[in-house]
Amino acid sequence: MTTVPSDRIERSMLFVPATRWEMIVKAAGSVADSICIDLEDSVPADAKDASRATVIRAFAELDFGSRTRMFRMNGLDTPFAYRDLIEIIEAVGDRIDQVMLPKCGSAADVAFVSRLLSQIEARLGLRREIGIEAQIESAAGFTWIREIASASPRLRALIFGAGDYAASMRMPATGIGTSDANDDLYPGHRWHAVMHAIVAAARTNGLRCVDGPYSDFKNLEGFERACGVARAMGFDGKQCIHPGQLPSVNRIFGPTPEEIAHARRIVEAYDAAAANGRGAIALDGRMVDEANVRMARVVLRQANHPGNPGPNPMTES
Repeated sequence: MTTVPSDRIERSMLFVPATRWEMIVKAAGSVADSICIDLEDSVPADAKDASRATVIRAFAELDFGSRTRMFRMNGLDTPFAYRDLIEIIEAVGDRIDQVMLPKCGSAADVAFVSRLLSQIEARLGLRREIGIEAQIESAAGFTWIREIASASPRLRALIFGAGDYAASMRMPATGIGTSDANDDLYPGHRWHAVMHAIVAAARTNGLRCVDGPYSDFKNLEGFERACGVARAMGFDGKQCIHPGQLPSVNRIFGPTPEEIAHARRIVEAYDAAAANGRGAIALDGRMVDEANVRMARVVLRQANHPGNPGPNPMTES
């Protein structure tokens, strides 16, 4: 069985409710790097079962191009989760790249989903492994993030869920991922600890890390500031709840011309040294080793991505 690559470009992830077919169709042709059809928060309890059929139809009929295809299952504390996996994966598992696990609170949560996916894949004879993206959005998720991040080879990304995290921690908030008077009261960045922990755990285990959504989709200035903060902290991208947010995310999380030029110099110098039997080299007075080269190659992959819109003015000096 082949493994889904963990180095996919995932600057922008567009969420679409499983109850809105017309939105799913539009999302399939959007500029998003990944599309996530949601069965959890955006779908009422009495529509859960019927919405699975819409997810199956979407992956069976629509052309998502090179975009990562995933759906968000319901939480493991609900009666819907196991049916989400069995019904959808058995029907269109060969067309799905990843499953998003909400409210992940322990390594056991990831292990359960991974084992069930393994059984379904074995039964169907699927040749390509389906990945998992885990949402960190609770006190338990924050507490056990190191264990979660290393729980399964299927894990591809960690995602911050600010709304449910605030509820779990009893932190007052008027919106999801937005700033309000509570942020003005706190002498610092209220979400720094959990966001930094997510980035550190992701980098330690070779995973992507994606910031959660910004609910005030009409506030572009506030949204772009939130994107800039997430990028400064090391996140790879951000979830979007409206197509109008996608261009900003793709631009802000894309590399600047200066970053691209520097990355190209690192790779060229390192490859030339390697051809002559040398390892670490010096460039501009600084040592360059394999870790630097890996980072540079990520930048160049981002620069060569078909959806890269070019310079990012928010990070230019």
